[in-house]
Amino acid sequence: MAERILRVNMTTLSGAFEEVPAPWVGLGGRALTSAIVAKEVPPTCDPLGKHNKLIFAPGLLAGTPCAQSGRLSAGAKSPLTGTIKESNAGGTAAQNLARLQIKALIIEGMPTDDSQFYGLRINKDGVEIAEEQALVGKGNYEVISTLMQRLGQKIGVLTIGPVGEMRMSAANISVRDPDGNIRSHGRGGLGAVMGSKKVKFIAIDDANGPGVAIADPEKFRSAAKTFAKAILEHPVSGEGLPTYGTNVLVNVLNEAGGLPTRNFRTGQFEGHDKISGETMRETIVKRGGKPKHGCHAGCIIQCSQQYVDEKGEYITSGFEYETIWGFGANCCIDELDTIAYADRMMDDIGIDSIEAAVIIGVAMEAGIIQFGDGPGTLGLLKEIGQGTPLGRILGNGAASVGKAYGITRVPVVKGQGIPAYDPRSVKGIGVTYATSTQGADHTAGYAVATNILKVGGFVDPLKNDGQVELSRNLQIATAAIDSTGLCLFVAFPALDIPETLVAIIDMLNAKYSLSLTGDDVIGLGKQVLKTEHAFNNAAGFTKHDDRLPEFFAEDPCAPHNVTWTMSDEEIDEFWNF
Repeated sequence: MAERILRVNMTTLSGAFEEVPAPWVGLGGRALTSAIVAKEVPPTCDPLGKHNKLIFAPGLLAGTPCAQSGRLSAGAKSPLTGTIKESNAGGTAAQNLARLQIKALIIEGMPTDDSQFYGLRINKDGVEIAEEQALVGKGNYEVISTLMQRLGQKIGVLTIGPVGEMRMSAANISVRDPDGNIRSHGRGGLGAVMGSKKVKFIAIDDANGPGVAIADPEKFRSAAKTFAKAILEHPVSGEGLPTYGTNVLVNVLNEAGGLPTRNFRTGQFEGHDKISGETMRETIVKRGGKPKHGCHAGCIIQCSQQYVDEKGEYITSGFEYETIWGFGANCCIDELDTIAYADRMMDDIGIDSIEAAVIIGVAMEAGIIQFGDGPGTLGLLKEIGQGTPLGRILGNGAASVGKAYGITRVPVVKGQGIPAYDPRSVKGIGVTYATSTQGADHTAGYAVATNILKVGGFVDPLKNDGQVELSRNLQIATAAIDSTGLCLFVAFPALDIPETLVAIIDMLNAKYSLSLTGDDVIGLGKQVLKTEHAFNNAAGFTKHDDRLPEFFAEDPCAPHNVTWTMSDEEIDEFWNF
């Protein structure tokens, strides 16, 4: 069976399979979601209106035996930024869709009855659209648990919480992981788009599906073995991340002076050790939790974990550096348990944990609560989940809070909160924040790897030299990786071990009977960025939107006492490729 498109029309409450149009045949993941948005969504449309579309696309290698290949792309016009958006998540859904030979799921239109939510149930025969009442208003943990009881323990689930139902711009989409816990399409407010379509959940049953075809299984197995070996041999992906998770970066960034603290006032946090990856691992092991855990089947890095309380009871999983930084250093909370409970609450109500961290930092800046107020932070998250008037101001993003309270120290680009790395002390990531097609997004071009971790060489993080080229090359490579369905962390060995990239290309060629080269893969990344940039230009964005907030150029960041010194002319050079 050939790959196909499943198109769901929420106006007519119908769905049907379609052949894959020729221009989309060689695309997957981010390349495909962005191509569909660019082709079918009017750039100037209201993101929460009937003309926007929500697309899910597994990567080109999804569902294969390749390690780290369980990532799913979601795309739409973002209600948070007004730009094109792709958000990437683990969990089981990508592999479920791939085994059904569904290359993309397109959700379009809106029901005429705005009071009713629906559940989509996808299987080998198509989609069933049914009214849903019991789960409306429920948190994501309950939705996933209930659907597993209703439909089976192996069901794939995409769901929104109350924040998505209320169409707040920071809402995310949650994905069931292999253990029934939660991963997230976090950034850009795509949960609000799903809420605007009146879709509460999407359940994916791949039973008796056609499975994933591989043109040359032997060649694929050989390349996959080389690829996995490179991942496990690299010190970051094979040792640092499995041992301490992404939170290994707290002490690293604090030492480098790039750990944004107290709403980006300084680059070091006095309580860094209390929230570090080392402390987190020690706490998890002591309490009987799991310090290693994969977000999808086939994950061999296992940088996730299951964080438990003092009684050994589960609190949260996928406890990431960006979340811990945001509520820790940025909001000056040095209690891991408090941050863990915040993480669980955000997963349950369905809000991006990075945007929420920046939101709370700006709320503290405004004096709504004080810096370091853990209970107050949990109280504000509760208000977001309840949709109180204050909760709705908060739930629509950090920029919304800044406008409502007249605050100018608001760390956003194109309306999206800046994450986890200070651009004054890590200038390469600052270029990425400024130029990303999707608002401030560290994963768009992770210059921290070369600026701080010295993976793939070294570019001095405190100097302007080489930063634009570094960010550009990483953004191109990342767009390509996001299209394969591979975890972004495969970039660490890919930057240092040449066999890694060769193995990725060999797997693509073996699966699809192609003859791609490295230039073809780089070309794909360039094509994705150009497509996204063109959409944004048509939506009204210009080079003047590729700028950081002015306080970064004016306020020195301790301990290096540096400011943002990249000129507008340097930034504008980014798109000259």
